[in-house]
Amino acid sequence: MPIELYRDPQHACLMFTDLVGADGQAVQANQFLIVDHGTGAVIDPGGNLAFNELYLGMTRHFSPHKLSYIIASHADPDIIASLDRWLTSTRAQLVISRVWERFVPHFTKVGKTEERIIGVPDLGGRLPLGASELWLLPAHFLHAEGNFHFYDPVSRILFTGDLGVSMTSGREAQTPVRDLAPHIPRMEAFHRRYMVSNKILRLWARMARTLDIAMLVPQHGAPIEGRAAISDFFDWVESLMCGIDLFDDRAYQVPQALIDPRVHRTDMS
Repeated sequence: MPIELYRDPQHACLMFTDLVGADGQAVQANQFLIVDHGTGAVIDPGGNLAFNELYLGMTRHFSPHKLSYIIASHADPDIIASLDRWLTSTRAQLVISRVWERFVPHFTKVGKTEERIIGVPDLGGRLPLGASELWLLPAHFLHAEGNFHFYDPVSRILFTGDLGVSMTSGREAQTPVRDLAPHIPRMEAFHRRYMVSNKILRLWARMARTLDIAMLVPQHGAPIEGRAAISDFFDWVESLMCGIDLFDDRAYQVPQALIDPRVHRTDMS
């Protein structure tokens, strides 16, 4: 069942947190449905692991045949690998950075994306949705080269893609975080590796502080809710060294270690 992040008579924001199996083979991921005055958009619909459950789950709240947009923060598989199935089963257009316009057709059959991609320029824009709109905010290199966050001015939710991610289960992701300090250990390793640099985090935080935000909602893990926790998150990312800040010539050496093909290990290092 989805979690209602916001609802009024004409506008709803729903979050699906547990559509990917809990067996640990794939990272937990959130998917989102926004509906305004009968017009719908799915944000970061995920890969094929999530498609069936998300499509069926949507039908209880909104007809997929009325879906206007598939909106992707960037082009990672856990964001948009199910694109071919969405373009087959709906009439929705894909909204994604222009950087990825000519890459996403690799997720589909030949010709499937023709006349169905809305390429977003680097500076972003405001996308009409029903009687409202979604603000497509530049978030490049957090972590993808062409990357956007999505601000809903009705609910005052900022959907932040891979920024604000925490490593949790789907069930844990259903409970918003209101005290940031105990939550940081679940975020830190991911952000140090996947965010490109402190400079970009500071530029993003300066922009985000100008918005009236009730909740930060990432694509993995739990939302961050409340003025204090959101302010603390801005403070944390502004001081975080990450990505290229942490790399030097020791990371670029001709390798000597043998890789054992019998060992299977996944981590964030």
